[in-house]
Amino acid sequence: MSKKKKDAHMFSIELSSRDYVKCLLIPTENDAKVLIEGFLGDLEQVGIIESVMLEIKGANGTLKMDLSEEEMSRLLHGKTEE
Repeated sequence: MSKKKKDAHMFSIELSSRDYVKCLLIPTENDAKVLIEGFLGDLEQVGIIESVMLEIKGANGTLKMDLSEEEMSRLLHGKTEE
């Protein structure tokens, strides 16, 4: 894994059924964009797990991203890294 990928934020999306996937586009060209769209459903819960993982739970699935409380606070308040 390249340094660029290793240092990037990771995410996962788990849906309870393929019926909630709107679009999954993985082109054959290496430099083309990948698109993942779906329906989490009614939002049920948003939280931070162990201070390092943003978790958004919906009726149809869960989105997780390794985003710390500090990073989220900084981004919400419009502060950039110095």
